[in-house]
Amino acid sequence: MVPQAITATDLDPAVAARRIKALAREAGFQRCGIAGIELGADEAYLRDWLANGLYGSMDWMARHGDKRSRPAELVPGTLRVISVGLDYGSDEEEAWQTLTDGERAYVARYALGRDYHKLMRNRLQKLADRIAEEIGPFGHRVFVDSAPVLERALARNAGLGWIGKNTCLIDKDGGSWFFLGEIYVDLPLPIDPPASAHCGTCTRCIDICPTQAIVAPHRLDARRCIAYLTIEHEGAIDEELRPLIGNRIFGCDDCQLVCPWNKFAKRTDEPDFRVRNDLDKATLAELFAWSEAEFMQRTEGSAIRRSGYERWLRNIAVALGNAPTSPEVIAALQSRIGVIDPIVREHVTWALARHGV
Repeated sequence: MVPQAITATDLDPAVAARRIKALAREAGFQRCGIAGIELGADEAYLRDWLANGLYGSMDWMARHGDKRSRPAELVPGTLRVISVGLDYGSDEEEAWQTLTDGERAYVARYALGRDYHKLMRNRLQKLADRIAEEIGPFGHRVFVDSAPVLERALARNAGLGWIGKNTCLIDKDGGSWFFLGEIYVDLPLPIDPPASAHCGTCTRCIDICPTQAIVAPHRLDARRCIAYLTIEHEGAIDEELRPLIGNRIFGCDDCQLVCPWNKFAKRTDEPDFRVRNDLDKATLAELFAWSEAEFMQRTEGSAIRRSGYERWLRNIAVALGNAPTSPEVIAALQSRIGVIDPIVREHVTWALARHGV
């Protein structure tokens, strides 16, 4: 049964909610739910996390005060949040093969294709436009990891999944390989029941974390997280952590790869998410040889661009230091001995010393 259309003159909230969810599916989202704006418990958790300095150098996490946990302060007039999820899937067997091959580079599965932000934002805006076509103008704002938004807490409250011990959102029917986006709206829509937690006694994500960044269930120390270290962190990486990074040069998926709920994850053939530049099989030496111009050209439209060229080289130098010793690995590192950036040079020197050079 197709939900009936809604009109501006006869807005029934329940009918509107059903229609919005149908429009979300038509827009290509696999998940859609509606949440309220009360996030008191999450606000307290965020404040404590920040107070303990677990955010590392991500000062933007604290910059906006409580707006992150108070949607109506970020966007005045907000009554509800429409939360959506978009599957990107993962070939977990191939991911494990890459992780166990020290000569290959591991890139987080979400970053193998085009940057999801633009795709998600365009689809969300089109969804908002379609809603407006049926009910008339309404106050709204679209977000895709682009403002102080507690997206996982809102998605949980909208019924899309629960926040697992690894801090990822998990759907018992679809795992955790999906992106989130939100539309803040001033519509008095009915709220969906929040998702219940189903991690149980499982601690696989905590146990496998290479750097033990999950310091307790639901508590991540970003300063030890490989995703943070390889993407957000500027400057030198702690020498204690470098050997633990392995061949991960942009992000880390270990805590998702071991999650038993991901056996239910859905794979999609979204063209934008298809692998670019053979990043699912490229060797560290091949990627280390990219010039800055080549890096900029190859990462156009990619999430990898945000790390910048120097961090790209820094990360690969660490991975090469962890790779099996070979003439190719040594030659790759020696080719960068004279690099201008002092941080990259320091990591190259460290990596060579790991191979006894």
